[in-house]
Amino acid sequence: MTEWSRTWTWLDGTWHEGNIPILGPRSHAFWLGSSVFDGARWFEGVAPDLDLHCQRVNRSALAMGLSPLMRPEEIARLVHEGADRFPKDAELYVRPMYWAEEGGFMSVPPLAESTRFLLTLYEAPIPPPTGFSAMLSTTVRRPLPGTAPLEAKAGCLYPNNGRALLEAKARGFDNALVCDVLGNVAEFATANVFIVKDGVVSTPVANGTFLAGVTRSRVAQLLREDGYEVRETVLGVDDVRQADEIFSSGNYSKVMPVTRFEDRHLQPGPVAIRARELYFAFAHA
Repeated sequence: MTEWSRTWTWLDGTWHEGNIPILGPRSHAFWLGSSVFDGARWFEGVAPDLDLHCQRVNRSALAMGLSPLMRPEEIARLVHEGADRFPKDAELYVRPMYWAEEGGFMSVPPLAESTRFLLTLYEAPIPPPTGFSAMLSTTVRRPLPGTAPLEAKAGCLYPNNGRALLEAKARGFDNALVCDVLGNVAEFATANVFIVKDGVVSTPVANGTFLAGVTRSRVAQLLREDGYEVRETVLGVDDVRQADEIFSSGNYSKVMPVTRFEDRHLQPGPVAIRARELYFAFAHA
């Protein structure tokens, strides 16, 4: 059984401790996947870009056909309130969520009037930047716009990522690089992807097939301000294979180097190291 870390959840005006039961067998989100969420971080007394995460969960709700019941600033206030329930040095994952309890026509679409909201915070230490191994997924692709609710950070999209991770694990890797159906590089199964070649930093252009993350945008901005050329462009798998550096950006781990891509071993590179330094300096500023 999973050992749950210390957790506090705000639901229906009250804070609850632990992994409390919420959904029933007829809850639309349990049955048909109408849930959206966002992920932010709280560490060392700061929560970088919390406002952007709170705004995005409301956009995700609208994209899923749900009602965003909370103003972003209300969600942010609750995050601060919840963080006070943990030790001062706790590193927290912050997850606001919306979901539907009921469905509309023949129960298939979510019924917006049945939307519910919760905010959960739990201890999840930020992994050290030791890096990870990755391979190209040959069985999983990102869907095209119009085939899935790609405008939302939706729970129903993540089983696809999970399949890619299971493929990677079966082949002895930590993570998987996933392409869109046209063969363009989209993302890692758990984070956005950056590469460095001859000093130029590149990341896949946001083409609607993957979530262009808050941390991705922040890292790109910080590197540009530090003097690097950062391109958002179409990347092929060979671009990744031939890169001088490969690293990821995401809310959970922030900036993490890739130390092996398929049969090629790499060292954490200077750009990834600098990007991580810049990000944590921004977080505290």
